[in-house]
Amino acid sequence: MLLPFLQENRIEAGCDEAGRGCLAGAVFAAAVILPPDFRCEELNDSKKLTEKMRYELRPLIEQEAEAWAVGIVSPEEIDKINILQASFLAMHRAVEQLAVVPEYLLIDGNRFKPYPQIPHTCIVKGDGKMLSIAAASVLAKTYRDDYMMQLNEEFGNYSWDKNKGYPTKAHRAAISKFGTTPYHRMTFQLLDRQLKIF
Repeated sequence: MLLPFLQENRIEAGCDEAGRGCLAGAVFAAAVILPPDFRCEELNDSKKLTEKMRYELRPLIEQEAEAWAVGIVSPEEIDKINILQASFLAMHRAVEQLAVVPEYLLIDGNRFKPYPQIPHTCIVKGDGKMLSIAAASVLAKTYRDDYMMQLNEEFGNYSWDKNKGYPTKAHRAAISKFGTTPYHRMTFQLLDRQLKIF
């Protein structure tokens, strides 16, 4: 059972990102503040849920949360500041959009760039330990998947409807055959053997 809070009687926001390891597309992050009495046995790390479950849980999270928000960092920004900093920035953008100001941040992972005036704790595999981080992982993942499905309508050769921009064999084969798009992260190793055009 996931924990509802790290410390009782404190407004905690769980934060997680999606799309960090992708070759294409923006990185998304979500921040979620859940009410103290929130319980949901189905909620877990988004990677352990089926796509159907994630999309069923999203409206529940959005309705029940005291506040939630999604932050986005573009491929161009990722190439300028690197993916680690972009992941932090996406989380910062999510936190700054929250309708309720949290007193504390729970961050999935082992590193974070401190957010001004709000202390935080990094929790390794936090999306499988804390309800608020799991909720953030579901929102970040589903909103990013929606975005990649939209991009797939524009660039159908890359199978983004299936791989969501991750480095699958089909995705790399498409890059090799058709080249890159404006949504590819040019600082990433797009092919196993990087071509001169990159």
